[in-house]
Amino acid sequence: MLSLVLPAHNEQPFLESTVRELVTGLRQRGTDFELIVVENGSTDGTVAEARRLAQEMPELRPLSLPAADYGAALRTGLLEARGDVVVNFDVDYYDLGFLDRAAHLLERPDPPAIVLGSKRQPDSVDTRPWRRRMVTATFALILRSAFGLTVSDTHGMKALVRARVTPLAQRCRFGTDLFDTELVIRAERAGLGIVELPVVVEERRPPRSSIVRRAARTLVGIVRLRLLLRREGREG
Repeated sequence: MLSLVLPAHNEQPFLESTVRELVTGLRQRGTDFELIVVENGSTDGTVAEARRLAQEMPELRPLSLPAADYGAALRTGLLEARGDVVVNFDVDYYDLGFLDRAAHLLERPDPPAIVLGSKRQPDSVDTRPWRRRMVTATFALILRSAFGLTVSDTHGMKALVRARVTPLAQRCRFGTDLFDTELVIRAERAGLGIVELPVVVEERRPPRSSIVRRAARTLVGIVRLRLLLRREGREG
């Protein structure tokens, strides 16, 4: 079974079209699946929209968190998932072709625990403005320097083997922009297999958060995450 996790914060204008496209595509593939929409801190009609769609689509399971927190939504979706494989998409950034390629890798005799959709692989196509691409490249460089991380991207689409990744997610302490980064770092340090696939980045709406505020917040979080993992290493 597949669990597809979709964080949603103030996504009422886009949620229905995304959900319909994903549900239709998965039904056409004959996949046994659930679609978990994790609304978090919305001030528009996202909650009502998710519940309305769930009445029409039995595969849809809406969850709701009180505060706006993308990382907490990802973590909640993963821990609540019932599927053997959990795939993370965004309302404005998803690709069923990535799911198909990831599923092929996960069907190997010795599958990886995580398949990352990397915006920085050689064959990737990143259509975002150059400033956002530069922030992604700088973030990857910082992670490599601070944590010795070998993968090129920690944000975006992922396919996760739930049984192998859930114990690490339960240990993660950071939300917002850093949950998936912390999860990937912990997975690599635990020796879990991670494979990266190139992706095409075509966001369906402009970003809502300031890139400057997000970068500053993320840098502070990286320092705190490094201190946490260093302390855990000493205690272990």
